Amino acid sequence: MDLLQSSYAPDDASSPEASAAASSPDSSPLRLPSKSAAPAVDDTALALSSAASAARPLDSSLHLVAFNPTADQLWAPILGPQHPHAPISSASGNRNHKLGHVEDAAVLPFLFDEQYNTFHRFGYAADPSGLHIVGDAQPQAPEPDTVYNLAPSEHKRRRLLAKADNEAELAPPEAKNPASEEWILHNKQSPWAGKKEAPPAELTDEQKQYGGGARCQEGREGGPPRKGRARGQRLWSRTTFHGKEEKDYQGRSWITPPKDAKATNDHCYIPKRCVHEWVGHTKGVSAIRFFPKYGHLLLSASMDCKIKIWDVLGSRTCMRTYMGHSKAVRDISFSNDGTKFLSAGYDRNIQYWDTETGQVISTFSTGKVPYVVKLNPDEDKQHILLAGMSDKKIVQWDMKSGQITQEYDQHLGAVNTITFVDNNRRFVTSSDDKSLRVWEFGIPVVIKYISEPHMHSMPSMSLHPNSNWLAAQSLDNQILIYSTKERFQLNKKKRFAGHIVAGYACQVNFSPDGRFVMSGDGEGSCWFWDWKSCRRFKTLKCHNGVCIGCEWHPLETSKVATCGWDGVIKYWD
Repeated sequence: MDLLQSSYAPDDASSPEASAAASSPDSSPLRLPSKSAAPAVDDTALALSSAASAARPLDSSLHLVAFNPTADQLWAPILGPQHPHAPISSASGNRNHKLGHVEDAAVLPFLFDEQYNTFHRFGYAADPSGLHIVGDAQPQAPEPDTVYNLAPSEHKRRRLLAKADNEAELAPPEAKNPASEEWILHNKQSPWAGKKEAPPAELTDEQKQYGGGARCQEGREGGPPRKGRARGQRLWSRTTFHGKEEKDYQGRSWITPPKDAKATNDHCYIPKRCVHEWVGHTKGVSAIRFFPKYGHLLLSASMDCKIKIWDVLGSRTCMRTYMGHSKAVRDISFSNDGTKFLSAGYDRNIQYWDTETGQVISTFSTGKVPYVVKLNPDEDKQHILLAGMSDKKIVQWDMKSGQITQEYDQHLGAVNTITFVDNNRRFVTSSDDKSLRVWEFGIPVVIKYISEPHMHSMPSMSLHPNSNWLAAQSLDNQILIYSTKERFQLNKKKRFAGHIVAGYACQVNFSPDGRFVMSGDGEGSCWFWDWKSCRRFKTLKCHNGVCIGCEWHPLETSKVATCGWDGVIKYWD
């Protein structure tokens, strides 16, 4: 036993403390030392390889790293040392482009165009951050100008300067001498700049003839002013006749109605198909009117400032073009016999035309835009003109004297319609103030005022053939019927709806026998309703744009003309 203990005794067992501990009875039992069965490993090579790995950057092609790399290793460049001033995001370790790292920057298209054009115009531009100016030229102001925030005057000044520099480069050397004639021609301060005297050229025979005609016209204009026109106001108008001849072999005018024109049937029928299209206006057509009683001619007013009249029964071509307005034509109206007609335009003029010759008889204006024009339907009052103006007034002229004889001033908005009722003793007007007013002709006092909270503006009105009812196109997409008797009450039992006219002054009209009500709408259709039952009969798709006007032929009981903002007039049968 002693021998066994001695063999497992530690090396320092010879010390007296160790011998005493071993011999003491209270000492712990004997424990054998632990020894590993694995062979000894030299970790010198492992330490060297780890140090070498830590010193070199990571290979970007590796998908697995066997050690924990440091931040310097992750962001170290693949070749060469790290740039001292380069940001971390531009290092090759975060490379997303063949030239390095490209950061995403959101630039609005407007800002990009502004800086792009500024750079090509002035030679400088702001970088996307807005903190630096790049380019060869540098702005003088602390906040540089761009092509979009320069004043128009500055644009003009710079353009004139550039033009002057170009002209100065192209000018001959003699232009620099103030005593020379070239200097006078090229100096901008000279009143003769750009002008050079030359001997007057001989006029041709055609020019002489034109000059003589112009002097004759000027002499006529220099005389007393034409009726209805202010003194000093020159009358500009032109007309072109497109027919074969203005008078036939018997001397009859081209506007003379045919002798055999009469109604073939007392009953009207709904048209089914388009039989003809009149295309001649370059812009939308705003109004059409048939020749009174016969309908062999159709008058049209357009937004291209022209008025045209078309043949309906014969060749169906344009017969004459009337050019006298400088802006779009708003309304037209025939006289009772059709030999004269009125036109109102946005140039604030009302012109009274001769239908046959195309000459302007008179011009009237108050300085405001006329929205509607109408002649008194009585045969003995065809010289009295009424016009609804944009300044809330209805102005009455006597065309014989050219003077304003009455003003009806009670509306609170622009006047849209004038409709004569009660054997032409009274007339009804509608306005943008969403009300109807009834007037005695010649007396500027309202005898009936109709205004309800549910009412909308009524830009078109039409009288029933029996003269007892009045149809009003309301902008809440319905047609309302009012009685023309003493009380002018709303007929609540008759209401025509289904079409879309909100925002458009689409015309409402009746068939000659009063059986049908028709109206255009904002989607290019023409609607037909039965007068008694208020039931919709038919809807025709007429135009690509707004169908603004519709007229029933006075004699042909199944034919209707429509016009729209697509510039086309269609004839339906």
